[in-house]
Amino acid sequence: MTCKRILQPRSKLRTRTTAAGLLALCGLVSTGCGGGSPAGGTPEPSARSVPLSAQAALGELIFNDASLSASGRQSCSSCHDPAQAHASPNTLPAQLGGAALEFQGGRNAPSIRYLADNRAFRFEADGTPTGGFFWDGRAASLQAQAGKPLLNPLEMANATEAEVVARLSKARYAAQFQQLFGADIFNQPEAAFARLTLALQAYQLEDPEFRPYSSKYDAFLRGSAVLSTAEQRGLALFNSPAKGNCAACHPSARSADGSLPLFTDFSYDNLGVPRNPALRQNADPSSFDLGLCARPDGSLASRSDLCGAFKVPSLRNVALRGAYFHNGRFSSLREVLQFYVQRDTRPERWYPLRADGTPDKFNDLPPAWRSNVNTQEAPYNRRIGQAPALDEAEIDELLAFLLTLSDGYRP
Repeated sequence: MTCKRILQPRSKLRTRTTAAGLLALCGLVSTGCGGGSPAGGTPEPSARSVPLSAQAALGELIFNDASLSASGRQSCSSCHDPAQAHASPNTLPAQLGGAALEFQGGRNAPSIRYLADNRAFRFEADGTPTGGFFWDGRAASLQAQAGKPLLNPLEMANATEAEVVARLSKARYAAQFQQLFGADIFNQPEAAFARLTLALQAYQLEDPEFRPYSSKYDAFLRGSAVLSTAEQRGLALFNSPAKGNCAACHPSARSADGSLPLFTDFSYDNLGVPRNPALRQNADPSSFDLGLCARPDGSLASRSDLCGAFKVPSLRNVALRGAYFHNGRFSSLREVLQFYVQRDTRPERWYPLRADGTPDKFNDLPPAWRSNVNTQEAPYNRRIGQAPALDEAEIDELLAFLLTLSDGYRP
């Protein structure tokens, strides 16, 4: 739904466009081989009409090459399936990885489309944390993001960059890599790894498959499609500050320069998503994923107010996803919407009950950080027993609109 502008009252929040704000699906990725698309979003969708550069063409080969993993069975596309809009190919809360695919990751693999307009993590002038790649913004660029799954023991599980390069030197396209970067490149593991990640970035920036802008809603904004009555009502609910209030984080209108909306402002939110028992790491009751304040480099360790905050993903292709939120807690988009509007009015539906019969609300955060959860903005500003911001009929209409955000629309 909406995004709580951390530390700032709503009246001081920056605004981007006059549109959407409900579905702050604020939390989906730990796996990811980068992702992106050229900025702008105004061209008509088309197949690849311009050949990829030599570097991007190599990136495409690398993206789909399972031999670069320790298991020999996992590639970037394994977790970011083009058929699922470059999101996870199944309903698992986190994908399996490791040398024998024996480990489960800690976070859900999100779509990596529409990321080219994203930038390195920063605090805006009003204090809003924004940008960065991965659920916690720890990578500063598509290139930086691209290399991490290769070295993550829970993912492609290479021990070192040199190990990745050794595998790369045996790939069927190794000669192409040498032709582009030098015959001696495999004897320089650090340089070769940097070129590999640059190639992945180039592929994701150049291939229009990562930013097709080919949804029905794009056609509607271009004037070549008409939304149904239900879809129009869903859009109005999406944009209404008193109803869905989605636009605070997921702008639905064209930007000031005329570019098509990305349906994310790249900010962070803390939604109090229920703990997911299907994540193996949660078997330990003392284990909590704290998101932004717990990044591996410790750079935000002193910002306890950011504990539990995760990146706001784009809602483009949201209906195609098999798992939602950073912990993959839900596999149904309808259930996601119901959680948003009933989290505070019917918490017993979403959280386990304590011994005294009361719901253990926001149970995926330690008690000390539960006050960080967004409870100020609609639709979260409700109390037990009050009517939710959306009823079931309105959820149907909002779902109808969200379906128009899937790429590949054909009249």
